[in-house]
Amino acid sequence: MSQDSTDYNTYRTPLSSRYASKEMKINFSDQKKFSTWRKLWLYLAQAEKELGIDITNEQLEEMRKNLTNIDYKQAAMEEKKFKHDVMAHVHTFGAVCPKAAPIIHLGATSCYVGDNTDLIVLRDGLEILKPKLATCIALLRNFAMEHKDLPCLSYTHLQAAQVSTVGKRACIWAQDLLMDLKNMERVSSELRFRGVKGTTGTQASFLALFDGDAAKVKELDRKVTELAGFKSHFIICGQTYSRKVDAEVLSVFASFGATVHKICTDIRLLSSFKELEEPFEADQIGSSAMPYKRNPMRCERICSLARLLISLIMNPLQTASVQWMERTLDDSANRRVVLPEAYLGADAILMTLQTIFEGLVVYPKVIAKRLGDELPFMASEAILMAMVKEGGNRQECHEKLRSLAIQSASIMKHEGLPCDLIDRIKKDDYFKPILSKLDSCVNPTTFIGMSSSQVETFIKSEVDEVLDKYKDNLVKSVKLEI
Repeated sequence: MSQDSTDYNTYRTPLSSRYASKEMKINFSDQKKFSTWRKLWLYLAQAEKELGIDITNEQLEEMRKNLTNIDYKQAAMEEKKFKHDVMAHVHTFGAVCPKAAPIIHLGATSCYVGDNTDLIVLRDGLEILKPKLATCIALLRNFAMEHKDLPCLSYTHLQAAQVSTVGKRACIWAQDLLMDLKNMERVSSELRFRGVKGTTGTQASFLALFDGDAAKVKELDRKVTELAGFKSHFIICGQTYSRKVDAEVLSVFASFGATVHKICTDIRLLSSFKELEEPFEADQIGSSAMPYKRNPMRCERICSLARLLISLIMNPLQTASVQWMERTLDDSANRRVVLPEAYLGADAILMTLQTIFEGLVVYPKVIAKRLGDELPFMASEAILMAMVKEGGNRQECHEKLRSLAIQSASIMKHEGLPCDLIDRIKKDDYFKPILSKLDSCVNPTTFIGMSSSQVETFIKSEVDEVLDKYKDNLVKSVKLEI
């Protein structure tokens, strides 16, 4: 055993040991889970007392004082004995609350603590993720505004297409991230508490507890829901809340995974072009064999984890599809793995994405050079129209330009020389009438269309309104440990 108490003979998920944040690991920790179970037992007892069940303040206070006092060794022994995790913790809680032991879990089923805790953890996890995503959007917003006027090549099919701006491309990324944030907000706002429903959702045990008083059963459900911090609860459920809820949440994560994979792939490609780079630390090593390498390892990590997020959606969909009647237990082991991994994966991605957006490096001269090699070809239509305005024949001019363009492209491809189309045009007497206009014809700022104003409009009308909700909750600069 090492000094940091890490057992190197035991498997640990890399998401926990390498990538995810402390706060997200705490959210899915045993301490959070089982202390929440105890809170739920307290909420239930408190609400039952308020509605007339014979429960004393002394019993409630005993429970309240022992919410985090969990003997995990005893719980493990109890579970080994009973083969039932909830009953193991009922007995463990009762051991430190002897006066309250008779009323702990009164009328409840295992899913009262299990499912309601899962919903609390899912909700709290989203509250961790949303400000982190908003922070990434805020960083990208500033980057887009800074570079809204910087012309660059845009690509379709990864072939040079037309002229855009670096800021406009960043807005394409930001728009997708904004959709992801809105999806997180939506699914978060729609989360409902399972509530107090009994064994198969009929509330029969509670109806019996209150001697057939349905109004008290409904009020119990409402009170516990409120104590747990939810605005609403399911009216209908089986033994569990609908497993479609898990699918809804993870579908948002899968969509987010697609977004960040696209963004980071773009950055990796631009890094290969030497137009844009993720931050590279002073002591960072890109390759053990090639000292000069500056691999985009942050973007590669995100793409790798994003594929995990995209793939995980299949699990809750399959789980939801095989929940026979009111419930089968083959959801349990799967969800123990899939839900934490999805949240820790999204968390790790956002932490890494923030470091990228905090330190994106732009190389304007390289961008200008690459643009310069393609812009003369793109400007051929503007040159043609200028000639026509000076009295030239459109078809004749088109053929002249086509011939010169083929010659220039040939030396670029076969001899590796830069584009010389403009020089060829200047040397051709046919184009003398427009020589004074040639520079304006190939000025990149005349080809960016509405890019700059699109950036400003998008930021002001869509981004800033959303970010305003998070202005006091943005995440401070983070440093990746690995």
